[in-house]
Amino acid sequence: MISYQPINMRKANLALLIIFSFSLICCKQTSKPKQTLTNEAELEMKAIKQSKDDLLCGVSRAVCYSGFRTGQHPDRGEGAINPTNEQVLEDLKIISRDSLFNLIRLYDSGENSEAVLRIIKENKLDIKVMLGVWLKAELSAHETCGWLTEPIPSEVLEQNIIANQKEIQKGIRLANEYAETVIAVNVGNEALVDWNDHKVNTDSIIAYVHKVQKAIKQPVTVADNYEWWAAKGEKLAKAVDFISIHVYPVWEGKDIDEAMTYTIENVQKVRNALPNSQIVITEAGWATVASEFGERASEEKQEQYYNDLMKWSADMNITTFFFEAFDEDWKGETANPLGAEKHWGMFTVDRKPKKLIQKMFSY
Repeated sequence: MISYQPINMRKANLALLIIFSFSLICCKQTSKPKQTLTNEAELEMKAIKQSKDDLLCGVSRAVCYSGFRTGQHPDRGEGAINPTNEQVLEDLKIISRDSLFNLIRLYDSGENSEAVLRIIKENKLDIKVMLGVWLKAELSAHETCGWLTEPIPSEVLEQNIIANQKEIQKGIRLANEYAETVIAVNVGNEALVDWNDHKVNTDSIIAYVHKVQKAIKQPVTVADNYEWWAAKGEKLAKAVDFISIHVYPVWEGKDIDEAMTYTIENVQKVRNALPNSQIVITEAGWATVASEFGERASEEKQEQYYNDLMKWSADMNITTFFFEAFDEDWKGETANPLGAEKHWGMFTVDRKPKKLIQKMFSY
């Protein structure tokens, strides 16, 4: 809203401005002016800021969704225990309440993801989806991954390559069958970093990206850590339709007072390395309980990080998927119920809202 002042007041203000400006010109300064620092910060922001056309579905606010509740889990070698259709519908209604989130991210093209797409369509829900294609290990990262104590057997890696081809075909089928719902497809999630257990060669992922691009009309991307993109992402950035980065200040030892500054530095690092790439943040979040983080994990800090991040993302025209909708107690070490992997949700595993959501909807 513009505030209009009386003419006399405007003249007085103009006179003061002229005097103040003259005094600045006449004064010799021995240090760098604060205004120069502000301009530098503004230039960095302009370098990061994208066009509104770079937003997915025209929205900056999105969420990662995995609906596995207590006793449920994806296929970990012995089959999956998936949520029921009723549970998925309940989740989707929670997520999209009052248009809180109309864009969600799924991580694979398995049975559960297909159920999500079908339920969105059948119930005419106002939700769009970034569909995932989950890639299993094609390389053994036992020398760099902290929880791989032995090499992955070659026969397992060969089986994984076959499984990955099948997963790609599933993703293609779902993207085409649910073309009105699927707005993008992500091939591989953190499969390029050295510290993960499902590593895939960059050239292989590029070949997979091209294969999917030829078979569907939606844009195709690959999601990975911001550091990998900044250091090694030039070749892949040319293959994908946009790049998808993950930023986690709390994982890198930052507390909430440094969270947004560090997040912006992460994005700036990618922008500097890949200045012509459209950026989407496909994961950023804050754990509410974590034995690994101590007091840095809390519902209050999650609320602050979410609000700060979403405001900045809207200003920068960067679609940002907050990690995540619901806690997932199947993740991490079974013996450690306080492990960070289990507690990133805005809702608990039994769908109770945490403070962030409580304040949004006055529960």
